[in-house]
Amino acid sequence: MVEPEEHCGQSTRDSEVGDVSGMEWNWQLYPDAVNHRDLRPVKPGRIVGLGALCDLWPPRTDDGSSQSFSVSEFVTLDDGRRVILHEDRGFTVSRVLGGPGSGAGQFGETRESIIQNVLNVVLPDGDQPSDHPWSWLADLGRARGLQVTADELRGLPYEVVLTDTATRWLSTRDLGSDHGGSM
Repeated sequence: MVEPEEHCGQSTRDSEVGDVSGMEWNWQLYPDAVNHRDLRPVKPGRIVGLGALCDLWPPRTDDGSSQSFSVSEFVTLDDGRRVILHEDRGFTVSRVLGGPGSGAGQFGETRESIIQNVLNVVLPDGDQPSDHPWSWLADLGRARGLQVTADELRGLPYEVVLTDTATRWLSTRDLGSDHGGSM
């Protein structure tokens, strides 16, 4: 069997088939895995902010029982540019069984719960700001051509940004069940 190419310790192949002890197996990328863009160096700039970007992924199932989101982290430069540091994270929410309506309401999600899910994805267990992988993010920034240290990132404001697509999905929430009253 030909060995897959290695890139940063990970295979660049999308799938592999093998045979172990007479049992055939098939490995494939997780369905929501991002095909990484080549994150090349950018024109340098002064970093003034850090954050996470949350976007909607197309549903993985036809029945709409789950919704997946991609999460990437970025730095904001003084000229307004956002430079992606990594884009390999995400999460999935499932529909609340027996929930009324359609859209985000049937998932029980709010803007605040989505933001908390984003923070759960980017922060290590313990979710204290000091736990954030500052050195790793600084390494990613330097790989993009930015002059940055972990200490500099630690001192920056952190924001979670929901894309227009994710915000529209949240606005599809069925508010009819939120009005209270009796029937």
